[in-house]
Amino acid sequence: MNLVLLLPLGLAALAAWLIPLLIHLRRHSEQHRTDFAALRWLPARARPRSRLRFEEWPLLLVRLLLLAALALLLAKPVLFGGPHAKQWIVVAPQVDRAAVTAEADGVERRWLAKGFPSIEEGAPASSQPAGSLLRELDATLPADTRLTVLVPEQLDGADAERPVLHRRVDWQVADRAAIPGKTSEPQEATPRPHLVVRHDDSHAAAARYFRAAAIAWQAVSAAAGADKTPAPDVAGTEQSLPAIDKPLVWLASGPLPDALQTWIRNGGTALVDVAATFPVNGQSFVPLWRDEQGNVLASGVPLGRGRLLQLTKPLTPDAMPILLDAAFPEQLWALFAPAPPPPSRIAARDYAPATGARAWPEQPTDLQPWLLLLIVGLFVIERWMASGRREAVAP
Repeated sequence: MNLVLLLPLGLAALAAWLIPLLIHLRRHSEQHRTDFAALRWLPARARPRSRLRFEEWPLLLVRLLLLAALALLLAKPVLFGGPHAKQWIVVAPQVDRAAVTAEADGVERRWLAKGFPSIEEGAPASSQPAGSLLRELDATLPADTRLTVLVPEQLDGADAERPVLHRRVDWQVADRAAIPGKTSEPQEATPRPHLVVRHDDSHAAAARYFRAAAIAWQAVSAAAGADKTPAPDVAGTEQSLPAIDKPLVWLASGPLPDALQTWIRNGGTALVDVAATFPVNGQSFVPLWRDEQGNVLASGVPLGRGRLLQLTKPLTPDAMPILLDAAFPEQLWALFAPAPPPPSRIAARDYAPATGARAWPEQPTDLQPWLLLLIVGLFVIERWMASGRREAVAP
């Protein structure tokens, strides 16, 4: 353990030691001599040599200690290398704490959650990303502390990248039996919305590809347990626009009608033909759909609260072979589907922390709270000794 002063100039306050010394010297000089009549006629002798003598030295010692503690407080002392646990075992809240068997002395067992509560408490509901918690542990624990992390097979709360730490972590993936309530459930199909197609006479043949996609979407929704959906809504451009929450395919050349532009700005999503024209006010289209060769099939741009998607090729099998592919309905759904949130669940084996980060400076132990307690105690003792009855000073 090493004691370090963050502000050594604070020790200059030790000069205040002169104050109690002068007070006690002054108390000694206040003694008065009393002459007795019978001694006046004695022959004068040499005056004895006076010696420097402190009275009430216990009180003086307490006062000196009090000033020394105040000076040390101003110097801001910290302690490096204090006693700490040599090993930490942290457990993800999804893992049963019975899986932790370490009972040795010097081993801290905590939950991988905000504040790192003791494992003896109930499992907390942590919403903080696991990567952030691991980086916090790496930064706050002493460099020689071993860290063991027990996680489930599927880790919740993963952030954007695999954590990189300074220390090497013993990354242990718990068995299924150690995860209460863990069952393997098949992923359910996501219901598809009702696809609406509007086309002019020149695109009547192309509309059949989207009619087939709408029927495929209905089959997926039925498999997901959705209520019976209506027949595909495929009609001419003179028909009314659908509700905002339904995807729209607009197959017509020329400028987009004002009603359609307003529909998009209010939150709708529309896929328009490659020959459609519209103002975008200098915004750039972003490629959203590519074929296996990397060719862009559709691009998109935000328009008000909605999205405007446009095909980049004519709707013919020669120009877009994907129209005849069985994957066309799913790729069309991926184009219309909203952007998914960042992934927060990952296979724990793929999220094991790597090493290579810089070492964090050691966190010292602040001694000022303990010094404050010492100062208060010394002050109480000093006041008690100073205000109590003291033995009279001999003449």
